[in-house]
Amino acid sequence: MTGTTATVAKTVDANSASGTTAPTADKPVDVKEVGRRVLALEADGLTALAASLDDSFVRAVDLIFVTTGGADYKSADGAPPTGRVVVTGIGKSGHVGRKIAATLASTGTPAMFVHPAEAVHGDLGMITRNDVVLAISYSGRMAELAALAPYAKRFSIPMIGITRDIASPLGEQSDIALLLPKVDEACPLHLAPTTSTTMTLALGDALAMALLEKRGFSADEFRIFHPGGALGQKLLRVHDLMHKGDALPLVGADTSMGDTLVCISEKSFGCAGVVDGDGRLLGIVTDGDLRRHMSPDLLTTPTGEIMTASPKTIRPTALAAEAVAIMNEKSITSLFVVEDERPVGLIHIHDLLRAGVA
Repeated sequence: MTGTTATVAKTVDANSASGTTAPTADKPVDVKEVGRRVLALEADGLTALAASLDDSFVRAVDLIFVTTGGADYKSADGAPPTGRVVVTGIGKSGHVGRKIAATLASTGTPAMFVHPAEAVHGDLGMITRNDVVLAISYSGRMAELAALAPYAKRFSIPMIGITRDIASPLGEQSDIALLLPKVDEACPLHLAPTTSTTMTLALGDALAMALLEKRGFSADEFRIFHPGGALGQKLLRVHDLMHKGDALPLVGADTSMGDTLVCISEKSFGCAGVVDGDGRLLGIVTDGDLRRHMSPDLLTTPTGEIMTASPKTIRPTALAAEAVAIMNEKSITSLFVVEDERPVGLIHIHDLLRAGVA
């Protein structure tokens, strides 16, 4: 038997022992069917996880909420808590843990990831008495927790464990155990963490979203933590982009169109807002109004007779994306920003394009 043939034979034997059949030239793999089977198994795992949530989940959310600055909580000395969620795990659980920590941090719950192997070589000092540990191990028998768990106990640092086995070291050492249902991995060899990591990731999302809603965390607060990228652009407000103060092209209703044209040219927005004596916005003058009212005496005509009354406006707190939608719907290029009927700014389509919103 050649080396290649021997390797193939061993592969077939190994797969036969695990209940699967290795692909061969005579029996190609139906990759679409494999994909559907994997997704179905992982979906079943999520369904089982949702059904298994109990009061332990509620207690975990409450513990994290209080530790990281719950709205109504004060410590013994009256100072607000300064704790964080310290997520830890190794291997695939570590990769999932990093994502859970990132999701918590970006949605209002201070969090960080500490690698358990690095923890026993000095990084335990990153975990303070004010924190709560979220340890992840599907089996619950992560050897690297051998030093972390006693450290947490010694300094009265609460620990939440995510595992499948309450009788495991992690299950027994956790103050709160969040148990994952025992379901089949999507891996046909029953070796690679697949369904279990999907459930763990989803449980982390569930914790983060429950805390987000409990805090009343808003889109504006989310943007503080996420100013960049498409998400940051999506959450920009009109007041972040608008022109204001002396940059605004404003004239009175009695102003001659000659002077209004000078204002339009100087401010370079292609329009002018028309206000009354109290500063309330009455109308707008654009190049369309000029074309519609072109006549020999246009320059001496009062602007109030030429303007388009009751123009479309927007609030300063509106999302910039809303301004884009209005401009597209009305086929216009600028909007006055109004508070209490008075113009406080102006936003142009070019501002939205530069910000990546339009």
